[in-house]
Amino acid sequence: MTLDQYRSQAQVFFDPLVSIAIKCRMNANFFTLAAFLASAAAGVLFYFRLELWGIVAVALNAFCDAMDGAVARAMKTQSLRGDFLDHAVDRYADIFIITGIFAGGLVPWQIGVFALTGVLMASYLGTQAQAVGVGRYYGGILGRADRLVLILVVGVVGLLLPMQIYGLTWLGWLLVMFGIFGHITAFQRFAYVWAKVE
Repeated sequence: MTLDQYRSQAQVFFDPLVSIAIKCRMNANFFTLAAFLASAAAGVLFYFRLELWGIVAVALNAFCDAMDGAVARAMKTQSLRGDFLDHAVDRYADIFIITGIFAGGLVPWQIGVFALTGVLMASYLGTQAQAVGVGRYYGGILGRADRLVLILVVGVVGLLLPMQIYGLTWLGWLLVMFGIFGHITAFQRFAYVWAKVE
């Protein structure tokens, strides 16, 4: 189960915003660049332990990430180049956000690296499915949309109820989960693609 599978159903909520964006001459690349900058800002803010503002930046990244594809579809400007750019920016966003969290000392670096490898491998295998002719595959336990929502929810919980459980904060345990379920998702995607190709 991943929220990535429900992108088309969520489209109805973005339609009014997409219309406004198009009227303001904001194209898909504008939102892709905004998503990139928001994720970089989130990483810096988490590094300096400005968690509230880091969460706000993650929310902005999630919004812009959803908008770029929606605007491209509405303007009929979808292209392989745009798709390639979007996925490159998404991977940098994952790196910025997670690295900011552990580089700033909010969680131990070992857990941060574990989370980052799980996230990157899950994402890589999802898009590699397309490269070998199976088509992009969003299956598995934990997708990018899930991660962004969890960072927002757990980040807010951590601000409202600051505490440690067995030496880790809420964000610490979240990154543990990202590592575990990221690698499980990577394995699920690998198994799915392996069964489809000869």
